[in-house]
Amino acid sequence: MLRDFNLLATTSRGNEDEACSELWYLLGEVGDSAATVDKTGVAGLIAAKTAFNPFEVIEKFRRILRERPYEFRYTLRIIPIEKVVRTDLGVIQKAATELSIKKIMENETFRVTVEKRFTETSTRDIIENAAANIERKVDLNKPDKILLIEVVGGLTGISIIKPDEILAVIKEKVL
Repeated sequence: MLRDFNLLATTSRGNEDEACSELWYLLGEVGDSAATVDKTGVAGLIAAKTAFNPFEVIEKFRRILRERPYEFRYTLRIIPIEKVVRTDLGVIQKAATELSIKKIMENETFRVTVEKRFTETSTRDIIENAAANIERKVDLNKPDKILLIEVVGGLTGISIIKPDEILAVIKEKVL
C-alpha cells in the first residue's frame, strides 16, 4: 500500500483492480502521467498519489464527470487527503491541530468525521483527541468545514474539507 497517498477512492468490493486502472487513467486525463495508484488491502478502498493538489484534481474529475460520465464506471467516491500520519492518537491530534489553524477560520464551524478500517481504536477516542485543541464552534449538521479522519490500519489520512469537496460519483452523475 502507498504510504504517502493524497487521494482515497472507494469502489464496490471485488472491483479494486478495475478501480485502480480507472483512477490511474483519470489522473492521466488531468495531466498527471506519473501518478501512483494501489490497493490498500481494505476491500473497496484504493489509495493514490498525485503530483497535483488533490482538491484541484477533485474539481477536474468533477468536470470530466459532467462532460463524460461514462468514464466513471468503478469509482464511487474520491476523497482528498492533505496529510498522512501514523495511526496514533497523539500524532493525529498534532496533525489535526496544525491543519485546523490554517484552514478553519475563527467564524467558521466544524465537525469531525471518522472513517476507520483495520483499527481497534474507538471512533470516540479519535474524535476527542483530534478535536481537543481546535477552538472553533462545533456544528454537527451544517458545518462550514469537516475534519476528515480516514484510518487505514497503521496509517491515517487527515483533511479539512468543505462538505462538497468529496467527489460522490453516483450522486453527482444524477444531477
